[in-house]
Amino acid sequence: MNVQIIHPQDQGKGEFDGGKIQEQKPIGFPGEGSAIIRLGPLFYWAWAHAETKSGLGLHPHQGFEIMTYGIAGQGVHKDTLGSESILGAGDIQLMQTGSGVSHSEGIEAGFEGFQIWFEPYLNEAVKRVPTYSLFKHEQFPVVKQDGVEMKTILGDDSPIHLVTDAQMIDLKVDDGSSYTYRLLPNRFLAGLAIRGGGSFSSLGKEATSFEHKDFLVFQSEDEDEIVFQANGENLRIVLIDIPEKVDYPLYQKRR
Repeated sequence: MNVQIIHPQDQGKGEFDGGKIQEQKPIGFPGEGSAIIRLGPLFYWAWAHAETKSGLGLHPHQGFEIMTYGIAGQGVHKDTLGSESILGAGDIQLMQTGSGVSHSEGIEAGFEGFQIWFEPYLNEAVKRVPTYSLFKHEQFPVVKQDGVEMKTILGDDSPIHLVTDAQMIDLKVDDGSSYTYRLLPNRFLAGLAIRGGGSFSSLGKEATSFEHKDFLVFQSEDEDEIVFQANGENLRIVLIDIPEKVDYPLYQKRR
């Protein structure tokens, strides 16, 4: 199995609203310094923080399936479909942008969250009517067992249904506990450690440590099991599972 650990200094950086919104980008746009520019249909992943009230004005999107995941604080969404909603911690906004939609984002002080773009077959996606949905934290399945809490964001029993092939979990592991993830052949598993650090191992191999804010990318030709262990502190890591290849052409993203 091939594994990459991308440290924060090798991830992309971005800012909005005069620097009020700061972003660490495991997968960024061209010119933002990301060592990883895409993983299969996982096109973009930004981790945003705002210490003061801020926002982004009305701007357009087309084709992509765009999720915003609230980690802390609160944001306000408005769009040209007539939607207006408040994003809280644990909530997810989904724009399936289709033939085109514009939206604005208002962010309260103390906001933390992700924006993640998935790429369906764009030639077909741009023919679809754009949609917006807000999913509250309570709608997602959460399983707690043996010092592990797993929230399924994309996958079995999730209320979200993408066109893009993707699975996603928000995983919390107490110090001293572990969680095993089964990765199927010819897929990527991408993980961002947003609280604490830990270690991982697979198929009896020696454990490898990672730190807070590291971005992990696993790729295997065969089915594999990856054991995530919290060592010395509680760990929170968000994992996204996507195929290495899809049966449609992907947008040619350049550095």
